Amino acid sequence: MGTIASSGSTVITANYGRFRKRLAMGVIALVLILVGGGIAVFGMGGGEDTSADGAVTVPDAELPELGEFSPVLASLSSDAPAPDPDTLAAVLGPLLQSPGLGSGASAEVVDVATGDVLLDLDADDPAIPASTAKLLTAVAALTTLDPADTLATTVVQGATPGEVVLVGGGDPTLSRTAPSQSYPGAPTVADLAAQVVASLPSGTAVTRVVVDSSLFSGPLTASGWGPGDAPSSYAAPITATAVDGARVSPGAVARSGQPGLDAGSALADALGAPGASVALGEAPAGATTLATVQSAPIARLVEQMLSMSDNVLAESLARHVALARDLPATFAGAAQAVTEAVSEAGIDAGGVSLSDGSGLSQQDLVPAGVLTEVVAGAADGSIEGASALLSGLPVAGYDGTLFDRGDAGAAPGVVRAKTGTLAGVHALAGTVVTADGRLLAFAVIADQSGSEAAAEAALDDVAAALAACGC
Repeated sequence: MGTIASSGSTVITANYGRFRKRLAMGVIALVLILVGGGIAVFGMGGGEDTSADGAVTVPDAELPELGEFSPVLASLSSDAPAPDPDTLAAVLGPLLQSPGLGSGASAEVVDVATGDVLLDLDADDPAIPASTAKLLTAVAALTTLDPADTLATTVVQGATPGEVVLVGGGDPTLSRTAPSQSYPGAPTVADLAAQVVASLPSGTAVTRVVVDSSLFSGPLTASGWGPGDAPSSYAAPITATAVDGARVSPGAVARSGQPGLDAGSALADALGAPGASVALGEAPAGATTLATVQSAPIARLVEQMLSMSDNVLAESLARHVALARDLPATFAGAAQAVTEAVSEAGIDAGGVSLSDGSGLSQQDLVPAGVLTEVVAGAADGSIEGASALLSGLPVAGYDGTLFDRGDAGAAPGVVRAKTGTLAGVHALAGTVVTADGRLLAFAVIADQSGSEAAAEAALDDVAAALAACGC
């Protein structure tokens, strides 16, 4: 005999052997329906285990009392008090004069709910933003491109037998491993290779891989980049074809000086043709497509770019903004496109002067007030479609470039901000929830700062003071 127990005292006992026999013969079916709050069991095709009317009524099950509950992710209270500007200035003033920030710090704090400026320290003065400039590239990408769109990488038939052409689509996340060690959700070279093999006539040997990076043009490095910036641990020459963010190997820190050739070699290896020659070139006009893979959506690429401050990914996204606005896919075209897109998003871009899309250039200039406008616009919804900017911000003490910063003296998750670091330049811009539950947008740029450790500690003190504010 088999016993099936339900909650409470309800027990239904069935003759398992007899049931199995009937099921095998195909002469019995059970239909369970709710009847008056209970469960009725109807047997058809030989109901010797049922009552005279063909139904057995089971007593109601008793559910436990659940009690009161609160939402896991509660929204901020609209009644939370905003900081008083005079009190806030008294709290932050000494911190913004910290020696670690040098003599040229500028800052702004904005109440997201009202748009009121609560603190303004030379916020209109153009300053070198370092990687906080990626906030401008993020909003430009999210408002110019469809956040759900993807970037395609293709392989087409070459001009001669045994030749294939890897056509870069400006997606540097293409991965040599499955899954990617740097970009979750990235397409893989293995997928491309499998499609190529399936598309070519059986037994075709690939002897040559051509890499077509013609989607991007112009110099491979930007004005204002130092001679040691590309390749380095944080940047590489910007091309339309790359693998693993132009890293020398999957998951490596160092970036490559020849991203296109690396991508071609990765495809040759995946095709089982490591001895194939690899060269830069262009695809023949009208060539047959053999394979295509797609990147993660633009919104996800923006998040990855912001979270880890990925310069290569930032420059690629900026070029796609340029292409969408019918501008050259160069550093200059991308800088113009990003600036125009920011203005069209309703941000006063006065004082903005860009040489790249990543903030790596020492020639970039962005006022702190522009950064807070961008962040506040994404937070209050006035910049439509820009929510991925917020979700991509590093969380202090948890992930991204803030994983080991800002977790002391503040509740986890209340500070989310983009970092910026160059020689003598340190910046922080993002959102903070005060101790009173008020959401603020803030930006601090110190482009005449001292040591990295002292500057970062001073910036973290400012963010922590905002988070602790009951002012």
